[in-house]
Amino acid sequence: MSLLGVSSLGSIMARATAGRGGRGLKQKMNAFHEMCREAGLKMTPQRMAVYKALVETKEHPSADVLYQRVRQIFPNISLDTVNRTLLTLADIGAAFVVEGSGDVKRFDGGMQKHQHFKCVNCKRIIDFHHKPFDNISVPRSLSEKFTVLKRTVYFEGFCNLCKKRAGK
Repeated sequence: MSLLGVSSLGSIMARATAGRGGRGLKQKMNAFHEMCREAGLKMTPQRMAVYKALVETKEHPSADVLYQRVRQIFPNISLDTVNRTLLTLADIGAAFVVEGSGDVKRFDGGMQKHQHFKCVNCKRIIDFHHKPFDNISVPRSLSEKFTVLKRTVYFEGFCNLCKKRAGK
């Protein structure tokens, strides 16, 4: 779960849910600053740079990809710092870890409701939104035994580009 309480997280997320395309970077950075303050985290230049690099991309980068970008600004930053920062962002609700099978962790700064499709060939992750998936009900047999904290929808297959190349 998150380091924030559910009610605090909800109010902050309401200000930051427009995702990559719908709000200005300044508004996203302000919402991020508030999330860090609520979680009791210092707003360091490195943390801001990692978050900024994440929300500015439409990709779903790995820690290594973001490390390569952020080290252009902070040459002495370590991969470990970038990785820990990304995991912290996920803990406070400022980013998602895109769940997958067998590959390195990938991160998503788009906080609006959406789902993911991953191409098994080129490894691209594509956002899509199908409203019925927003509120998938938890089977009773599961909810009676466990407390479900997160529900995600994730598809794998061939993207349009790889499908065309393979003639499928």
